Parts: sequence; C-alpha cells; structure tokens
Amino acid sequence: MTEEFYRRDLTGARFEEVDLAGSWWRNVYLRDVVMRGVWLENVDLDGAVIGLTVNGVDVGPLVEAELDRRDPDRVLSRPTTADGFRAGWEMTERRWAATVARARELPEELLHERVRDEWSFIETLRHLVFATDAWVLRVVLGEPRPYHPLGLPHTEMPPLPGVPNDPDARPSLDEVLAVRESRFAVVREVLATLTDDRLDETTEPVLEPGYPESQGYPVRRALGAILNEEWLHREFAERDLAVLAPD
Repeated sequence: MTEEFYRRDLTGARFEEVDLAGSWWRNVYLRDVVMRGVWLENVDLDGAVIGLTVNGVDVGPLVEAELDRRDPDRVLSRPTTADGFRAGWEMTERRWAATVARARELPEELLHERVRDEWSFIETLRHLVFATDAWVLRVVLGEPRPYHPLGLPHTEMPPLPGVPNDPDARPSLDEVLAVRESRFAVVREVLATLTDDRLDETTEPVLEPGYPESQGYPVRRALGAILNEEWLHREFAERDLAVLAPD
C-alpha cells in the first residue's frame, strides 16, 4: 500500500535503509539536506537547483549554463536593466503566443486535463493572471484589490480576505486569454516608462490585506517575479502539452 505524506513537516527526519523507488515528490523543500551512500538512477529532478553538490561538484552553475545554452531566450528572463525588462517581456509574449497556438490544436477538454496532478493548461493561465495581479497591479501599481475572479493562487496559499480562489472554475480558453491580454497590456504600460533608477526603488506598502503581504518590495524584485513566473510556467505548459498531444 502506497504511503502518502501531504503537508507534513519532516524537518530533521532521518532516513536510513529506505526504499524510495517509484516515489513522486511535488512541492518538496530540501534545504540543508545531507545524503550519503545514495543511489540515483533514472531520477528526474525539476526545480530550483542552488548549492547542490554531487560527489564534491556544485552542479547548480553547470545546470544553469546548459539550460541557457539550450535556449538563449532564457537569459532574457533574468534582466538587470529597464531595457532588459522590456526585451524580456517582448520575448515572454512572443513565446506564449506560440504556446497558445499549440494548445489551440487540442480539443478544449484536454486543456482542462492535468498531467501527473500538475495544473492544467487553463489553470496555468489562471495562475499567471493571479501572479500579475499580485506583483504588478498590487505591488508596483499599489492597487489594494486587483485580483480577477478567474485568477488562481498557488496551491499552498491559505485563504486570504479579498483574494478570490476558485479552483473548481472551468472558464474557456478564450475567457482566460481575454483576461491575460488585459494584464499583458498593463505590464506593457508599466515597462514602457520603466527606468533603471525606478528598478532600484522600493514600492510603497499596500496596507490592505492580500498577497503578497503588506510591505515594500524592490521594483526589480516585483517585475522579476512575474517574468520568472511567466518563463517557468510556460515551460511547464509546454512539457504537459507534449504529453497531451505527443508528436
């Protein structure tokens, strides 16, 4: 019988002579973890790799360099200047347009289907609506209640006053894309007047409760967050589309 661990705190746990063959880990946090005598074979690891030492070699920089080599556009998702953010956003819209075109080739019911319990294509778009509302409309523009009803917060977020969270909604692709386009327009407007000096400023806290929490954030961090979200979730979407509609 498969044993499941859901929202369990195993901090400080010790595993010895444990068989984890065939296990599936999702949203697992491995910080300050020591593994000795580990046998890794046919392991698929997808996530943030920072300070991962394998047999004495820090593999994180090697992984990052290889991913950048495979897709040079990836560098544009980590801008450092205002012009870099504008270039990164142009790339984001261009890449998403191609991904959406690919998704339109599938029956719409498949766009509501989850692959290995990850978000469906439409759920992914809904989450990016929420991310834009949170980091651009709320943090950068200071709107206290920017959240669209179709936005989908991350699964781990507890209920918050004033933040819609309806995971059971099933909007059509066109409905979600219409909201996405309105958010794209807002980001374009913000980036059009962005300067390097503005990137180094800190936003005024939005005092009303919501997400992210009420405090000031560096503008660079807020805009970097949405670029990173867009890049990662498009990659997840492409990965799952390949399963739903294999070549």
